[in-house]
Amino acid sequence: MRVPVSWLTEHLEVDADVTPQDLADAFVRIGIEVDELSELGPVTGPLVVGRVAEIEELTGFKKPVRFCRVEVGEEPDPEPDDAELSEEDEDEDDGPLENEGPHGIKTRGIVCGARNFAEGDLVVVALPGVVLPGDFEIAARKTYGKVSDGMICSAAELGLGDDHSGILVLPPGTASPGDDAKDLLGLDDTVIEVTPTPDRGYALSIRGLARELSNALDVPFGDPAMLDNFPEAEGEAWPVRVEDPEGCPRFVLRRVTGLDATAPTPWRIRRRLMLAGIRSISLAVDVTNYVMLELGHPLHAFATSSIQGDLVVRRAKAGEKLTTLDDVERTLDADDIVIADDSGVISLAGTMGGASTEITPESTDVLLEAAHWNPASISRTARRHKLFSEAAKRFERYTDPALCAAAVELAARLLRQYGDGAIRPGRTDVGGVAPHAPVTMPINLPDQVAGVRYERGVTVRRLGQIGCKVQLSTSDQGVGLVTATPPSWRGDLVQPADLVEEVLRLEGYDSIPSVLPAAPAGRGLTDAQRRRRAVSGALAEAGYVEVRPFPFVGDAVWDAFGLPEDDIRRTTVRVRNPLEADHDRMATTLLPGLLETLQRNVSRGLKDVSLFHIGQVVLPKPNQLKVPDLGVEHRPSDEDLAVLEAAVPAQPVHVAVVLSGQRPRAGWWGKGGQAGWADAVQAARLVAEASGVQLTVQAADLLPWHPGRCAQLRVGDWPVGHAGELHPKVVEALGLPPRTVAMELDLDAIPLPDTRPAPSISAYPPVLLDVALVAGTDVPSADLADVLREGAGELLEEITLFDVYTGEQLGEGKRSLAYKLRFRAADRTLTVDEATKARDAAVAAAGERFGATLRA
Repeated sequence: MRVPVSWLTEHLEVDADVTPQDLADAFVRIGIEVDELSELGPVTGPLVVGRVAEIEELTGFKKPVRFCRVEVGEEPDPEPDDAELSEEDEDEDDGPLENEGPHGIKTRGIVCGARNFAEGDLVVVALPGVVLPGDFEIAARKTYGKVSDGMICSAAELGLGDDHSGILVLPPGTASPGDDAKDLLGLDDTVIEVTPTPDRGYALSIRGLARELSNALDVPFGDPAMLDNFPEAEGEAWPVRVEDPEGCPRFVLRRVTGLDATAPTPWRIRRRLMLAGIRSISLAVDVTNYVMLELGHPLHAFATSSIQGDLVVRRAKAGEKLTTLDDVERTLDADDIVIADDSGVISLAGTMGGASTEITPESTDVLLEAAHWNPASISRTARRHKLFSEAAKRFERYTDPALCAAAVELAARLLRQYGDGAIRPGRTDVGGVAPHAPVTMPINLPDQVAGVRYERGVTVRRLGQIGCKVQLSTSDQGVGLVTATPPSWRGDLVQPADLVEEVLRLEGYDSIPSVLPAAPAGRGLTDAQRRRRAVSGALAEAGYVEVRPFPFVGDAVWDAFGLPEDDIRRTTVRVRNPLEADHDRMATTLLPGLLETLQRNVSRGLKDVSLFHIGQVVLPKPNQLKVPDLGVEHRPSDEDLAVLEAAVPAQPVHVAVVLSGQRPRAGWWGKGGQAGWADAVQAARLVAEASGVQLTVQAADLLPWHPGRCAQLRVGDWPVGHAGELHPKVVEALGLPPRTVAMELDLDAIPLPDTRPAPSISAYPPVLLDVALVAGTDVPSADLADVLREGAGELLEEITLFDVYTGEQLGEGKRSLAYKLRFRAADRTLTVDEATKARDAAVAAAGERFGATLRA
């Protein structure tokens, strides 16, 4: 939130020597992040208010250009003799340069390309000699056949905002031609951009931030919500029926009639909105935005003439449609809270109003609405429709329910003051919000948590500063207690820890000493942590890049994977308050997030991608117990902990890789190779090697992998994962490159070895022999290798498949598998005869088990 310092200090009694930097430091000290501190300007030289007296449209140029006569309240300087001639004017005739406008008033001629102003408007003029922000110096120059004796400025050129679509037009009566514009614009001001934590919704307002500074600086604070002569309700402003009191606990309306909808927004309000980053639209809309920024409670203004019948606050009916103020037709969800009339839905509650009741230049009858909405419901609606409005940003963080009436009253008074409107006597005020529950804690709990002995009375004083009503008492054990009833704007204070946090942050976190505890000898990483680091290092060394994908998934991904309805991976845990409405499930596999990351990288031009991720998945049981709410008042019993443990689903650590494109890549060294299922299997072998286990690979059929190119990964007799090429339909559904391969392995399913014996290395030379066996195509190569290893005995040190061949001469249903065999003895030099006998024994075992024969 962008906050002008002049607006903040309007509600604080601070000394003149308190600088904007002091305010920013105070914010940081009490836990409110400051993103930027921006001083307006600097602007030097004669910057004045001018009135546009005459506009001449210049033709014959590439873009529309206007030559304006502007009254600036002074005699114009003589025409410069050395005016610079632009390229467009080298062949142009200057013509007579008139310096006298209508009725003999002296003017300055200025060339301007903007078209959002008319004759008689007040503008800001930078006369020759002015230096604008960015060291932009203004000088008289000849252009478009005219002498431009200054510049008419936009808000962006003056450093007041980002809007440079047109020049800055001041409301009528704001000033007179020739007045100093620097004082009028307040260019000596400073803007502080703050980012309060999500639990402090009250801090998204001038009222809340000023109160925080009051506490931090120990200075008096004037609450802008304390209105004088606040009227009691006398009848209704408009009939309202609230059918969903849980979603809308309080709903308030105030009506203003006879409004001059074309009345200009006063400069004070426009300036503050501009510095806060909000564009001025009309008086009624600007007033609602102004009250939202000052008090922190969003308002909405309805054109009363467009409302048909009573207003109804309810949940939307599935499939209902609403065209919002941004001209987007939205299909509503049954969870959305809406405001409707006899014609249907007219507003998406707490998020954005409907176009049918929009305030227009003809709207002289306005209905002002302020309500307290359920924060979780507004948050879900905003994410569901991807509509993160300023109102939704505040409602989802909790707004002050006690402000509803004060907010509409302040807005109504501003419309009466600046738009000549009449406030109708009735006020609709439906529902109410119960006071927050009191919270009791030991009065010395902040001292215990911080490890600091604070002065007597600190806890009571600090809790009183944030608006709590405090009472002191003594427990039966003689312990001093403090009971604090949170104020209406602090919905986040629900437990003793929240009160402790308030005391500590206002006293200053920097006052809490930092003591580094001594690390006990003999402790360090667990075996599982060491294995995880070893796996990560092995994959990184092999050329894989570690990524952190989005950890949540949506149900649609299972359809893209082609999983049947009864697949166990479809059984997921739903996130109550998801960051994205279409990703509201805990992942049961790492592949969806990893493949989404792969697709994003490929869409950005990367072709050869190798990614890996190590993370937890959530595997609930089909009838998973509900997690009990144990509270924090006392330590749970052993029975409570047992129930809690049983309700928490299994969360094993998985490792997954995805590859597309070439591996290895092409280069000066030669051609590259397309990544295939064997690369995914090799990644699994790297994981197994780093984990100190032997991996067994066998053919499998499991979606989303291709049934003919999928391998099951086993450690002993226990399956731990799968690897291979993804199914073509899955690749097409997810928009992945052809022949994408993937591997996923349950790292926690791999047993941790008790010991890691040092490898035994023989000093004697090996004997290398090859063997090619003809077997049926249904015989897995891994099974055949296991039989060869078993038949060869202890002398066989390593076996590697190096060739697979099929052809007519082998016969239908046959293939040749060629293996390299390395024999070695640990205690002697092995003879060729010994190695040959071991090879023959291996071939015999393969023939007996699978009917394999030596290839001729």
